[in-house]
Amino acid sequence: MYFPNYRARRLRQNENLRRMVRESSLSVNDLIYPLFVVPGSGIKEPISTMPGQYHFSVDTLVDEVASARDLGIPAVILFGLPETKDEFGSSGYAPDGIVQTALSTLKNEIDDVVLITDVCLCEYTSHGHCGVLKGTEVDNDATLELLAKQALSHAQAGADMVAPSDMMDGRVGVIRMVLDEEGYTNIPIMSYAAKFASAFYGPFREAAQSTPAFGDRRSYQMDPANIREALREVDMDIEEGADIIMVKPAMAFMDVISRVREETDLPVAAYSVSGEYAMIKAAAEKGWVDEKQVALELLTGIKRAGADMILTYFAPQAAGWLRER
Repeated sequence: MYFPNYRARRLRQNENLRRMVRESSLSVNDLIYPLFVVPGSGIKEPISTMPGQYHFSVDTLVDEVASARDLGIPAVILFGLPETKDEFGSSGYAPDGIVQTALSTLKNEIDDVVLITDVCLCEYTSHGHCGVLKGTEVDNDATLELLAKQALSHAQAGADMVAPSDMMDGRVGVIRMVLDEEGYTNIPIMSYAAKFASAFYGPFREAAQSTPAFGDRRSYQMDPANIREALREVDMDIEEGADIIMVKPAMAFMDVISRVREETDLPVAAYSVSGEYAMIKAAAEKGWVDEKQVALELLTGIKRAGADMILTYFAPQAAGWLRER
């Protein structure tokens, strides 16, 4: 019987050989942990749509961030749920807002963790949209000033990086200009550059209490069918001063991650979103999949596609699993 000279199985015979030829590797250094902070004290309330995730008050958030740091996770990203909402999302850029308070406390109590903040108004507006409304439409240009105020307030409170997720045209440039004018030239911007209008966000919207009161976000988030448009969005954000480019979601958009990686030398982030997390959790609870193996396979696939860093709710578990390895 004839066999070719090359037998692929030769280099798969044991784990050490497989490690030696492994083309993509996942590390705790790749992980960013998303966290939800709420008013009050002593709160660690489970999020029903995202098993293993919680709403934290500032005091319990400190403990969670400390635990993440001890696992080697280099960064967290904060999402805030305010006490009050209005049509302009003013609590999102208030100096004593929930995220601003959390940042100040974390800066005083935790060392050696990069504090990233989500910059968007959807969690703070009474209508749940990501900007100021003009009738039933989001007014792009009127929203830019408020997003810049929010980003600046985060930097003033201690953020190490800001991450605008609103998908307004021109927001990266305006935020960069305001940060620079106020002396925050060293604060990087991680732009949600290719953020798609995805059904995978469902669990997050309950977690962040940010479901739109009417309509949807398809007029400002991207059509999931488009990749050339995603690359244009990426190019615009780079021109405006983005330091890191993000693709969101990750699992159904691996091709976009790969193309973005080819197009830019900037660091590329990918957000493995709530729906991806919740599906794995639900299937594992049913005994249909091995949670650890599936989660690590997904995260490794995101790295293989070209992401340098991954925002994932699995961050603490993945850090533990990687330590076991």
